[in-house]
Formats: sequence, structure tokens, C-alpha cells
Amino acid sequence: MESKTRIAIRAKTLGVLIFDAREASRMSKKDCAEAIGISTSTYNAYEQGKKAPSLPELEALSMFLNIPISHFWGTQAISDDQSPLEKIELSRLVELRHRMIGALLRQERRNAGFSMKALAREAGIPTSRIKAYELGERPIPTPELETLLSVLGSRIEDFFDKSGPIGQWMTRQSTIEDFLELPAELQEFVCQPINRPYLELALKLSDFSADKLRTVAEGILDITF
Repeated sequence: MESKTRIAIRAKTLGVLIFDAREASRMSKKDCAEAIGISTSTYNAYEQGKKAPSLPELEALSMFLNIPISHFWGTQAISDDQSPLEKIELSRLVELRHRMIGALLRQERRNAGFSMKALAREAGIPTSRIKAYELGERPIPTPELETLLSVLGSRIEDFFDKSGPIGQWMTRQSTIEDFLELPAELQEFVCQPINRPYLELALKLSDFSADKLRTVAEGILDITF
């Protein structure tokens, strides 16, 4: 009963965050639904918290609305100055990601030493539904995926797309966020074209071992003195 309540609350929270993201990007419900390959009524149910989207659907939605995926695990409303991303065939990516998520869930379950029946019992989710999830026959609502991974001792972040188009976009978004957290003087230094050789040198040095860096430093000292 407790897990069902937690899942229901999470679905409601996701609905609010999805609505906030769509409003910030000035997109219609129909636009969002078509982008990720679902009906408008299903998308509407997501915003109302009556149903919950799968992780691949959230990933595709974040890319379509041009917002960080972390928004759906946050508590703050986002600004309304976002610009929509050029439309790509996200619905096919979502379909592929559903199958990949199912395979990853099966792998995590086996690695954790859980039978499907044991996982179903601990998570409060029917065995038949988990089987459909693992086979990629049915999208996994994100609150249920979070519950399953909590039982398995896994993290939702490990299921994020990393190598596909969405994953590459998420990496760029994360890089931008990291850059914006740098002190203003460092941001200014990085943005100056004249400083590019120093940055390229720093990048090369980052691949050196500690011993090699020590040798380089000693060589510089010899030249200086």
C-alpha cells in the first residue's frame, strides 16, 4: 500500500513538472504528444498525474522542450525563455529506448539476485507487468521504474540515455550547466579566443600520469632557474 501511495504521489509531481516544462517552452499538448509518439489524451493524463510517462518518454520530452532532464527530479519552476528544439523523429527513439530500458531492468534484477517474483513482491507490482516491462512490450512509468530500482539498489541516472542522440544532447546540457557554475572570471577566461592555447595545453596535460606531470614540472623549473 505504501509503495502504491508513493507511486501515485510521484505521478502527480511529475505531472506538475511536465506542465511547467511545456508552458515554459510555449508548446501545445498536441505538439508534445506527437513528438514522443503518444496520443494527446495520454499526454494530458501525464500532466494531470493520472498516468506517468516512461523514462524514454521523459528523455525525449526534455530534448523536444530543450530543458535539462534533471528538471523532472527538481522542485523549481523553470523560466519561460526556453526556445523549442528543432523537431526530430523522437517517437522512434522512444520506442527503441523502451526496449533498452526493459533489457537494462532485467540485467539489474539478475545482477541483484532477484527473481521476477521476488521483485514483484518487494515492489508491489504484478509479476506479469514486470515481465512485460523487461521484454519491452510495455513502457515502464517512471515512478514504477524508480520503485523497482530502489528495491534493486540501483540508480535512475544509470538508466539515462548516454550514447544516442538524446544522450548526446543531455551531455551538452550538463556541460552548459557546469560551465555556468564556474566563477565569472573563469567563464570570461574560457571565452577569450586568445586563451585557447592554454586550454588546449591543460586538456593535454589532463591525460598525463602523476609521474609524467612531475617530470614536466621539474623541467619547467630547470628552465626557469
